[in-house]
Amino acid sequence: QVRLVESGGGLVQPGGSLRLSCAASGFTPDYYTIVWFRQAPGKEREGVSCISTGDGSTYYADSVKGRFTISRDNAKNTMYLQMNSLKPEDTAVYYCAAAPKIFLLFSECVIEEEYDDWGQGTQVTVSS
Repeated sequence: QVRLVESGGGLVQPGGSLRLSCAASGFTPDYYTIVWFRQAPGKEREGVSCISTGDGSTYYADSVKGRFTISRDNAKNTMYLQMNSLKPEDTAVYYCAAAPKIFLLFSECVIEEEYDDWGQGTQVTVSS
């Protein structure tokens, strides 16, 4: 059974940085896609970034390109989301999710129905 545990959220000032972690267990890391979603109060959940654990292909939402970096450490079964130049509109609960599939487009890897395994979420608040 796949288990995902997020950590690293918190309160940060605008322009600051945070690194989120998604520790995974119960799957073979070579053939999965890991995605970060976020959900702000009163808004729908949206896809932020995806990574293929096999070849490391990465995909980003336009709103975070150039500011966020997704990465993975297969030896530790952990995925990261480095968030720089944070803005108040980045405030949300961030979730990681895993699927035993490979996607070729960002629009494909952020379809929620593709993911059966989710973490519990970690709160990110960007405020002065």
